[in-house]
Amino acid sequence: MKFLGVSVLSGVLLAGLALPAVGAIGLTAKDTAESFQNIPDDFKTPPLTQATQIFDAKGGLIAKVYERDRTVLTADQMSPFMRHAQVDIEDARFYEHGAVDLKGVLRAVGKNAESGTTAQGASTLTQQYVKNVNVEKAGDDQAAVLEAQRKTLGRKIQELKVAIKLEEDLTKDQILTHYLNITFYGHQAYGVEAASQRYFSKSNKDLTVAEAATLAGMVQNPSQYDPVRYPDNTVKRRNVVIDKMVENKHITADQAKEAKAAPLGLKYKDPQNGCITAQAGMGFFCDYVRHVIKQDPVFGKNAADRKKLWDTGGLNIYTTLDPDKQAAAQAAVTNPKKVLVTDPVSAAATMMQPGTGKILAMAQTRPYGLDPNKNQTVVNLNVDSAMGGGNGFQTGSTFKPILAAAALESGMSPTQSFQSENKIDYPQMSTCSGTWKNTDKPKATVKNESTSEVGPYELKEAMARSVNTYFVEMEQQVGLCAIKQMANKLGVTQSAKGDAFQEVPSMVLGTLELSPLTMANVYATFAARGKYCTPIAINKITTVDGKDVKVPQSQCSQAFSEQTADALNTVLLNVTEKGTAAALKLDDGRQIAGKTGTTDEKKAAWFSGYTPSLATSVWLGGPAGGVKMKNIKIGDTYYDNDGVFGATGPGPIWQLAMNQALKGTPQEQIQTINIPDPQPKPDPNATPPATPPAGDPNAQPGGNPPPPPAGNPGGGTNAGGMIGGGFTFPPGVIGGNGGKHGGGGNGGNNG
Repeated sequence: MKFLGVSVLSGVLLAGLALPAVGAIGLTAKDTAESFQNIPDDFKTPPLTQATQIFDAKGGLIAKVYERDRTVLTADQMSPFMRHAQVDIEDARFYEHGAVDLKGVLRAVGKNAESGTTAQGASTLTQQYVKNVNVEKAGDDQAAVLEAQRKTLGRKIQELKVAIKLEEDLTKDQILTHYLNITFYGHQAYGVEAASQRYFSKSNKDLTVAEAATLAGMVQNPSQYDPVRYPDNTVKRRNVVIDKMVENKHITADQAKEAKAAPLGLKYKDPQNGCITAQAGMGFFCDYVRHVIKQDPVFGKNAADRKKLWDTGGLNIYTTLDPDKQAAAQAAVTNPKKVLVTDPVSAAATMMQPGTGKILAMAQTRPYGLDPNKNQTVVNLNVDSAMGGGNGFQTGSTFKPILAAAALESGMSPTQSFQSENKIDYPQMSTCSGTWKNTDKPKATVKNESTSEVGPYELKEAMARSVNTYFVEMEQQVGLCAIKQMANKLGVTQSAKGDAFQEVPSMVLGTLELSPLTMANVYATFAARGKYCTPIAINKITTVDGKDVKVPQSQCSQAFSEQTADALNTVLLNVTEKGTAAALKLDDGRQIAGKTGTTDEKKAAWFSGYTPSLATSVWLGGPAGGVKMKNIKIGDTYYDNDGVFGATGPGPIWQLAMNQALKGTPQEQIQTINIPDPQPKPDPNATPPATPPAGDPNAQPGGNPPPPPAGNPGGGTNAGGMIGGGFTFPPGVIGGNGGKHGGGGNGGNNG
């Protein structure tokens, strides 16, 4: 009965102070009774939303993200001046009264009666805290926020009951600490720590008397006492707070004099929120981390739970991002000589650590942001659409090593030869569920780009040249199902858009649209000798109070044997030594392996390559996929009607990134096996070799064939000539054919 009497009496009094008349809002006795009955027995303080900080692998801050900028402090982490100042100006008798200050209520009634207004209220600090909690619980629901702030008799009674219960369960110091952590101080700063950092660029525990008084004075009206917009108002209010601190014997007169004489002394920092504030080039990776937390089941059993974890914040997220490699990748994809932000095409690069699944860098030409007039975008071209990316891009011949891995794993010899005519019809092939038949009329065909590319070829040379018909014949022998199964083991299970994996012969030529992250991880598996690991972006997460949060772990498996890997690495090493990527040497001469790729009509070009410790995939093309990279200037290079190739567009970007990323790191040898170079094909037009004079002791039986004459197909001096065992010169190598390989007819792609 005592509780009921105090609650109803105080509720009515408080409502009367805030409202002209109960009847004005239509509140009846029945409404009041129902509100009273609906009051929860126990008040549970919700976890306060706090800022989350995202760090790189070396502990550098990438970005600060929050729904509400707040850092929760304990009492001993707060300035004593702050605690005294807030109590003195808001509720000087806080430590003397209970949840209701009846003396304060009567004083307010008298003052308001004298003035004829409702200028003075009588809510205690505890009651204000309860109201703030209700607002906090409402979150971004504006209707719920307005409901929490409604000045009704029912609302006042409900808040009062909770306040009384709260004072039974918590000490005054605990309530004050909660209050100082939840209160709004303007400019998106919630709680005293965020406010201290916002206005004075320091921790709350380091505030002076004047600074603490400034913040305490703002709470009554953060807009009116905004120190940025209205510094004079703020100083006057600050001085009122200082007088209250003297009056309540929390500071001396001398301290007060010194504090009043001090300038406002702002060191204001604008609110910095979200991935848009990330360090240069790291916004896309930051956004990827956000998608991981909102989608990975390890962070909550459903989407609502995961969103709550992100929105509540208070996390320290330590990621896999290597700041040095990120800087290298970012510098490469934004190098104005290679590609400009204003060009119709862009580049994207992902770096991964082989054998761990760790994403080390994620960069692209166009900056992270919302202003298209500044060529900004929030679409992360490095990742699948489900993770904030686009729809992916056809990969061209960079897909061919996946078929090679399937073939070698099935027992095919690395010296396997196929006829590899210049142009063939797609042959009938087995699938996981039946047979693929070439029913097109006329039949779908595939051809090699250069008319001189006529077999037979073995794998090593075919990969170096990127001979399409060779890989289609290999595909027929291996079967489409084996290729799909190998691709699945390497993380290629669907398109970047989310479409199902299609078992069609053209897939070996890279018609499936994938992301740089997916391709970087495929090549990281090659580098790790067949060990595939699912991509991860997070090393560790802790809460602000130091507790660990469970994070996803990379799941690793042996996609194919080390013997297969060593053979494949030998083949791909040959691509960079004698094939289409021979121009892409690194400055320190270390071994690299990889594959070029260019799609039909030059709408996308790739280079994916690796060392044992770092795999990088670079894509170049139109962000929406529709730009033909022919007769076009990209960066400071003009590409004629032959257009861009993997070795001429993305290749040099890859080279720049890897040179910087690997600078000063130990050199490692790529594990290889001995695969003999194929014998040079005889030239039917060549003059038969002369027989050495009889009796010459140094002569070899049969003699050595002379070099092919200039101008003959296959000659090293011919445009389109060959080197070392018959490999086509890549673009940029003297005597080369410009690196045109692959593609053509009915969806074929170029090497």
